[in-house]
Amino acid sequence: MANIQTLEVPIRGMDCVECTQHVQHAISKLDGVKSVDVLLAAEKAIIQLDPEKVGLPAIRKAVASAGDEYSVPETNETLPNQPMGDFNKQLITLLVIVFSIVLSIVIFGEWLGLFKLLDSLVPFPVGLIIVLAGGYPIFRNVIRVTFKGQIISHTLMTLGVIAALAVGEWVTAAIVVVLMRVGEYVENFTTEGARRAVKELTSIAPQTARVERNGEEIEIPVAEVKIDEVVITRPGEKIPVDGEVVSGEATIDQAAITGESMPVEVTKGNHVFAATITKLGSLRIKTLKIGTDTTFGRVVKMVEEAEANRANVQQFADKFSTYYLPIVIVIATLTFLISGNPLSTAAVLVVACSCSIALATPVAMLASIGGSAKRGLLIKGGKYLEVLARADVILVDKTGTLTLGQPKITDVISLNGLSETEILTLAASAERYSEHPLAEAVRVKARIENIKISDVEDFEAITGQGIRAKVNGSLIEIGNRRLVSIPDNLSVVQNLEETGKTLLFISRGKQLVGILAASDTLRSEVPTSIIELRKLGINKIELLTGDNERTASALANQLGIEYRASLLPENKIEIVKEYQSKGHIVVMIGDGVNDAPALAQSNIGISMGAGGTDIAIEASHIALLREDWTLIPEVIGIARRTMGIIKMNLGFTAVYNVVGLTLAAFGFLPPVLAAAAQSLPDIGILTNSARLINQKK
Repeated sequence: MANIQTLEVPIRGMDCVECTQHVQHAISKLDGVKSVDVLLAAEKAIIQLDPEKVGLPAIRKAVASAGDEYSVPETNETLPNQPMGDFNKQLITLLVIVFSIVLSIVIFGEWLGLFKLLDSLVPFPVGLIIVLAGGYPIFRNVIRVTFKGQIISHTLMTLGVIAALAVGEWVTAAIVVVLMRVGEYVENFTTEGARRAVKELTSIAPQTARVERNGEEIEIPVAEVKIDEVVITRPGEKIPVDGEVVSGEATIDQAAITGESMPVEVTKGNHVFAATITKLGSLRIKTLKIGTDTTFGRVVKMVEEAEANRANVQQFADKFSTYYLPIVIVIATLTFLISGNPLSTAAVLVVACSCSIALATPVAMLASIGGSAKRGLLIKGGKYLEVLARADVILVDKTGTLTLGQPKITDVISLNGLSETEILTLAASAERYSEHPLAEAVRVKARIENIKISDVEDFEAITGQGIRAKVNGSLIEIGNRRLVSIPDNLSVVQNLEETGKTLLFISRGKQLVGILAASDTLRSEVPTSIIELRKLGINKIELLTGDNERTASALANQLGIEYRASLLPENKIEIVKEYQSKGHIVVMIGDGVNDAPALAQSNIGISMGAGGTDIAIEASHIALLREDWTLIPEVIGIARRTMGIIKMNLGFTAVYNVVGLTLAAFGFLPPVLAAAAQSLPDIGILTNSARLINQKK
C-alpha cells in the first residue's frame, strides 16, 4: 500500500482565482499526486502524494509550467506574511478616483475624436510596436496557455486587440492594452483585500522569546524554544508559547485567541497562550507547545485552510467560469457573422468579465472567515457558513455549554448508617481518576472538608452512566439511575431534582449508601442569546442532556426551550438524524468532548470554549474560542450576511455581464469603453465584500 503523505508547498505569484485553477490543474496531473488544494489567501498548496512517485522538484516544475509568474521557493517554508495594517477605506476611494479619471479620459477622448486624430498622426507600424510592447507580458502568457489548450480572461481581450489591429485602429488596441494592465492591478488589489484578514492574523505571532538557559536570560527565535523550557515575559510583551505559569502574576490580553477585549488575571498554575500580551506584571512560563502546535498556530492554520472547504455556491461559480469563456467566444462569433462589424466583435470579447464571477464568492468568504477569527470565531470553511445560514434547529448540551461547567456539591445525603464524611471519602476516592466535571466537583468538596482520599483499584468510566472502582476492597459505583438502582419513593431525590440539581447516586457492594447533589451555574448571557436566536427565526431550540427528567425540565422551563432527558451520547446522534430526516438543518452546540459524535453528525457542530482544547477544535465545524453564548447568534448572523453579500456579488456581476455583452454585440459599446468597463465589477465586489472584515455585531 502506498505511503501517502501531506505536503504544504508555498506558491508565489498567484493573484486571482483563475491562477489557483491553473496551478491546481498542473499539480493534479502529476503521477503520484492523490489530491491537491491550492489556497489563494494562504498562498500555498496542500498536496496528498506518494513520495516514492513525486517530489518537490516535480511540483516546482509543474507550478512553473502553469504560468511564468508562478513559482515555488527553493526552501519548503511558509511564505512570510507581512502585516497589512487596518483596512484603509481611503485606498479603495483612491482606486475608484484614479479609475474614474482614466475612464473619463477614455470617454471624452472617444467623444471628442482625439483617438482618431492620434490614429491619423502616428504611423500604424509605430502604433503596433506600442501595443506589442505594452501588452507583451499579457500576450506571452496568453500564447503559452493557448498552446496548452486553455482559455483565460486575457485570451478574450487579446482577441479584441487583434480585431482592433486588423481594422487598423491601433489607438483602440493600445487603450485596451492599457486598461488590461489597469484591470490586472484592480484584480491584484481585490485579491490582496481578501488576503488581508489572514495576513493580519499571522502577523500577530511573536518572533522571539526570552528563555532561561544556564542561569541566564537570553533572547532567541521562537522556533528555537524547547518543550519544558522556561520562558519569561514582561509588561507589554507577547507570550511566545503555550504554557503553564510557574511563577509570577500578570494581567493578560487574550484578544488574539478569544477576541475578548477584557484582560484576565493569571498566576501560578494557570495556562497561557501564544500571541497573547502581558499587560501588567511578569511571568515565568513552562513551555508546553510551540509554533504551529500552539492554540494560535492551529487557529492560523485552520483559517488558512478554510479556503479548501469551498461552499457549493463557490463551486458553482468556479464551474460557471470554466464554461463562460467559450460561451463569450460563441457570442462574439455570432456577432461578427450577423453584423460583420469587427469592432463590435472586439467589444464583446473585451467586455466579458469572467474574473468577477470567480471572485464573487471567495473574496467574501475569506473576508468573513478571517475577520471572524479575530473575534474568537473559528470557522473551518465557506461550506459551513453556507449551511449555517440556512439552519433552523439548534440542539444544545447542558454541562459546559448552557452552564459554566463548574458544578459544586451542594448537598451530601447519607443513607444506611454512613456519615457524610464517609460518603465523601468513598465518592472522592472512587472519582480520583475521572475527568468528568462532576468528578472534579466531588474532589473539590473533599479538599474543602480536608478529607483524605484512599487508593483506588480497577477504575472504570462508563459512558453516559458514571464510574465503577474498588476502594479499600469494596466495589463502589457512582452515577445516575442507569448505573445505580434506587428505591422508587425517595422523597429527597424528587425534592432535589425539582430544584434543577444533578444527583450522583453512590452504592457500595450494589447497595445505595448515599447521594450527592450538584448545582451548576447557568451562563448569564444564555437567556438573552436565546431571545436573539428567536429573532433570527430559529424557533426550534432543544436541550439534550443525560440528566433526569425533573432536572432537565427545571432548566428548560427557565429558558423557555424544549428538552429531552436521560440521554446517552448515541441517543443524541439519533435525535440529530431524526431532525435531518425531516429536512431540517441542525446545529449542535456542545463542549466538543462528550458531544463529539453528535457534533460530527450534525450539519453544523459548534464547540464552546475551544481555546487550547484539541478535541473541541477537531470535532466541530465552528469553534468558539471563548465561552460566550452571545457568539452563537453572532456567528449565525455573520453566515447570513456573508451569503447575502455573495448573492449580491453574483447578481451584480451577472447583470453587468449580460448588459455589457448586449450593448457590445449591438454596437452601442465601442472596444475602448468595453475595456474600461471590464474592471468595474472587481471594484464593486471588493467594496461590497470588505464590509465583512470588520462587521459589527
